[in-house]
Amino acid sequence: MENLPTVVIPADEPPLVARSTHLNDLRRITNVRLFTDRPASDAEMLERLATADVLLNSRSAVKVSGTLLRQLPNLKMIAVCGIGYDSIDIQAATERNIVVSNIPGRTAGIVAEHAMALMFSVARRIPQMTRELRQHHWSSELGVSLTGKRLGVIGTGNIGCEMMRLCRSVGMDVVAWTFQPDQKKSSSIGFRYVAMKELLTTSDVISLHVRLSPQTVNMIGASEIARMKPGTILINTARAAVVDTNALATALLSGHLWGAGIDVFDAEPILPDNPLLNCTNVALTPHSADQTPEGIDLLTAGCVANIRAFLEGHPTNVVNATDMSFRRNNRQGSWRDDPGTANPPASDVVGTMNQWKGSD
Repeated sequence: MENLPTVVIPADEPPLVARSTHLNDLRRITNVRLFTDRPASDAEMLERLATADVLLNSRSAVKVSGTLLRQLPNLKMIAVCGIGYDSIDIQAATERNIVVSNIPGRTAGIVAEHAMALMFSVARRIPQMTRELRQHHWSSELGVSLTGKRLGVIGTGNIGCEMMRLCRSVGMDVVAWTFQPDQKKSSSIGFRYVAMKELLTTSDVISLHVRLSPQTVNMIGASEIARMKPGTILINTARAAVVDTNALATALLSGHLWGAGIDVFDAEPILPDNPLLNCTNVALTPHSADQTPEGIDLLTAGCVANIRAFLEGHPTNVVNATDMSFRRNNRQGSWRDDPGTANPPASDVVGTMNQWKGSD
């Protein structure tokens, strides 16, 4: 086993990959070092990763900075356990010729289920009614029916499309906005692309499904929330930074919004001073949209598949492939650096992987 590459999972807390039997598949082809708590400091994080050939980042709240990456000369790959990779300093990874792979689409249906559950929970005031029943109060407050109402989806990737399919199945009208409209998706699912202004001003429910990027930070701020019609429900299973949390809390407390279903927070675990904790018309979950036995298995299996592909010389789902100018060499079945760029060979990855394959 000592000749196998080392995969370090530096902070699997709350447990994700540790709960999946697919972790045993990874142990068959690599030396796995699993940590089930969060490092107390940057120094401890560096110590955990010092021998890593591959970093498996199972929790997006665990940040992998450029400063850290520059101190890990052995690191050749980062496997992200999900679709989002904003926890990784992609520019620094690319500069270090570190391959970064994510898992697009595997749990789209599971996350969309959760977003839909948040939507119905908020619409029918289930959190408030549960709380009142525990206080022995039989509530007569009314909820909201969503059949025939309009859903506005921002971001039509895998999860956004699954959310639209689910909501159409219960009779909702669906419109969407995205950076790169795809009319084939629109025709297949049965929705219409609209301008952002129309989506904000006409939707009864707005569900966010964009990845975090410079273009999406505070995409939904005070002015966007003000444009939403009174009584709108906002759902966020994307990233907390897509929404201005203070502006959202203000709109909830004022009654401008009917409610919000939120699965992602500015700091995770959530801090006691998060203003959403002072709002009653919310359904809050601890970044758990894909946390089902099925979801955990899909995510872990996806990480294992990406790591295995990397070790065999043909990385898959590489999010920094364009920046690194990688190209697939069909004859040799491996990825090599484009000789037309200034990047050096990607840490001689292919040669190293062949050594590992020979040690199985």
